[in-house]
Amino acid sequence: MSSESLPQRQPPGPLQPVPERGAEPRFDAVPERAKWRYRPRRDFWRSKAVRAGALITLLALCGLVILAIVREQTGTEGFLVGLALAVLPVPLLAAAFRWLDRVDPGPWRNLLFAFAWGACAAALVAIIANSFATKWIATATADPSSADHLGATVIAPIVEESAKAAAVLLLFLFRRRDFKGIVDGVVVAGFTATGFAFTENILYLGNAFGEDQVSHTAGLSSTTAATFFVRIVMSPFAHPLFTVCTGIGFGAAALAAPGRRWRRIGLPLLGLLSAMGMHALWNGSSSFGTYGFYLVYIAFMVPVFGLLTWLAVWSRQRELRTVAAELPAYAAAGWLGPAEPLALSSMRARSMARDFAHRTYGGKRAARTVAEYEAFATALAFLRRRARRAQAGPDFTAREQELLHHLWARREVAGPSLLYAAGAAGRIWIPPQPYPYGHRAAPYGYHQEPPYGYNQASPYNHNQASPYNHNPYLRGGG
Repeated sequence: MSSESLPQRQPPGPLQPVPERGAEPRFDAVPERAKWRYRPRRDFWRSKAVRAGALITLLALCGLVILAIVREQTGTEGFLVGLALAVLPVPLLAAAFRWLDRVDPGPWRNLLFAFAWGACAAALVAIIANSFATKWIATATADPSSADHLGATVIAPIVEESAKAAAVLLLFLFRRRDFKGIVDGVVVAGFTATGFAFTENILYLGNAFGEDQVSHTAGLSSTTAATFFVRIVMSPFAHPLFTVCTGIGFGAAALAAPGRRWRRIGLPLLGLLSAMGMHALWNGSSSFGTYGFYLVYIAFMVPVFGLLTWLAVWSRQRELRTVAAELPAYAAAGWLGPAEPLALSSMRARSMARDFAHRTYGGKRAARTVAEYEAFATALAFLRRRARRAQAGPDFTAREQELLHHLWARREVAGPSLLYAAGAAGRIWIPPQPYPYGHRAAPYGYHQEPPYGYNQASPYNHNQASPYNHNPYLRGGG
């Protein structure tokens, strides 16, 4: 008997028929020339090469210009000091957002684009627009101090959040299949804001170092130390926190039904306005008195940070529940083993499956095979969910067959690994059985007959035997 049964209740909506798996399944919907990567025909100007070349050129030019501007304002030595200090929180923030995206990882190219856009394009727009607007207000009002305050609390939030939101909008429009919900919006917005904060921190820390050089100040009492403490230690999450509101708006719009156009437009605008409001409150906190900054930080920023973190983690768990609800239909049709939906809906079981494949089937190559299997299975679950909502598009069959083909090609390594992980993680119960390879005790999922024809000489030379056929606890017997 299993300690956890497969989810039988399907979410409401029109069910898409799951193709039955034959002994040697055919994948006729995708042409052979596509090498099992579905590629719809596009005009030349819409090709990936043209778009990628244009974006790389644009971001490179923006990077060169922003580099020259920051270096001019901070000096070479200040720029290098600011760069060394500003890079410290970047790996931590990137790792946190990537962890959040582990259920259905988005392509690295999207995240690198978002980071580069924030660090180069958005930062360049912000520096030019903020400087121009502040000088114009100072000239019009003949009050430079009031212009600086107005620029920081009104102009900067509008300009900076709009510039960062452009990256989220571009990915939402042109990488729609990679933008499936709230988690994707949070991750893209987080990477964009991390890049923007990186460039901004170089400027602030470089200027602070220049001031210390002029005043001959060093140590903990220096402006550089104070700036580092406020921007790097206390509030490295400030810019990501603002822009995540925009990402949540776009993520909610991605989940909206096709007929709800007002949601697709209104929710991103609401998220952008929230980001601008939070940014304005943060920048204007110094006007609330001596302790205004700490008051806003403790009473507002920290609770909002906790709330948005909870929402992001809840959204990630919701993605796992989608995997658990949608994949049993493919298991019933024979494409997946009965235990695989349970293993794939647990991050711990996924990790254990990769580790098991690494130990048993030949190192990094086998672990990568299992990781790819997990990614394709998750994409299949999300595709089926979108089909329920009439969001999958007319090429649903071709995309479904492409994903099924990738699963079929990797099943011989991934199947036993996920079966083992389902038992070892407690998702199912499998009694201990003798291990045929000289070990004293068998790990979960091993039986008298080697899984998928495993042999030690060639771990990728398998036959079509399935371990599920030998286990009565997974086929309803016993």
